[in-house]
Amino acid sequence: MTEHSIIQKIGKGYSSEIFLIEIEDKQFVLKKEKAKSTRDSMVEKEARYLQLANAEGIGPKLYAFDVQKKELIMEYIDGYTLNQWLFKKIPTKKQLELFIEQLLQQAKVLDEIKLDHGQLGGKAKNILVRQDTLSPVIIDFEKSSDNRKVHNVSVIQALLYKNKHSALVQKIKEIGKK
Repeated sequence: MTEHSIIQKIGKGYSSEIFLIEIEDKQFVLKKEKAKSTRDSMVEKEARYLQLANAEGIGPKLYAFDVQKKELIMEYIDGYTLNQWLFKKIPTKKQLELFIEQLLQQAKVLDEIKLDHGQLGGKAKNILVRQDTLSPVIIDFEKSSDNRKVHNVSVIQALLYKNKHSALVQKIKEIGKK
């Protein structure tokens, strides 16, 4: 694994912690599996699934991983979560339409290569918006699978359009009316 310095902790989950790191004056993300994690081969699986997605131009680029250290180093995405973008940055109708088109295309490609992400619904925390291009980036392939039935497109469609009680769905409708 490459020598790096930790800038700050930027996230944590049940089984891992996420850090913004610097390697030779460039920023990356380090995902480190917690010692108490009960996930079986988390780093190996996430690296494998991220490589499959990366081969199709999807997800943050994987730069390195170390199974012994239980670490992955990935591209740092300078941007926002989908919710931050919709509710704080408030895209134009055209920006939103293009973003959704690109996101659905990525989901379709994942379905075509038989890679089910597994965590695209809910609070949409695994969908980022690049600050510079406003394009979608699907992150966190930790719970992905190439063994279960794929349903990325239908999960994204449900997330964006189908739950009439969802604030996200309401915001998308509101922006769409402008």
